[in-house]
Amino acid sequence: MISKLHYITQGKTAEEHLENIQRACSSGVEWVQLRLKNVDPKTILETAKKAREITAHYQTRLIINDYYKVAKEVNADGVHLGKKDACPLKVRDYLGKFYSIGGTANTLEECKELLTKKVDYIGLGPFQFTETKKNLSPVIGEAGYKVLIEELNSETPIIAVGGITLDTVTSIIKTGVFGVAVSGAITNDFTSIPVFHQLLKAPSTNEQVYKLDDNK
Repeated sequence: MISKLHYITQGKTAEEHLENIQRACSSGVEWVQLRLKNVDPKTILETAKKAREITAHYQTRLIINDYYKVAKEVNADGVHLGKKDACPLKVRDYLGKFYSIGGTANTLEECKELLTKKVDYIGLGPFQFTETKKNLSPVIGEAGYKVLIEELNSETPIIAVGGITLDTVTSIIKTGVFGVAVSGAITNDFTSIPVFHQLLKAPSTNEQVYKLDDNK
């Protein structure tokens, strides 16, 4: 099951990431991606273990950014792979079919490549400028999403990401994307989570369910 609303964690320290996960879960978020950058592997693992404890308490799905071996060790629900991370096919062999695997894309070609590698969803962005991510790829915008969605014509969920706010989410969904990944707008106001759900029409009873593919 891929949620329509993904919360990508923020924080100046690992502890802040955990505090924000707690707030997001208590505010009703159903999908959390733990995204720690420039942190040593031990801290990644220890933080992921604590994040798993929090998300398990709230029955929230936990995705680990980049570190697929950590995802398996802490029994997370999946992993999100950046462009320079391991091949999704290799990660699938390691994790097995019950983990969700997402990939990052900015262009039509990158999306098509991820589809050939059997990802469960694609994080496509950035929608607009954001300070959350360094070395930002070219901005896509609403028009770009419309074109890419039409060209792809795929059932694999496309998740828009990059500078998304409550003011823009409705128009983004109209482009045909399945859902959105949000970081700053939620971190700055966790009470926005129920509003995002309402705008996305994505309560827990309205998620897309996938049949398991035995070939994965």
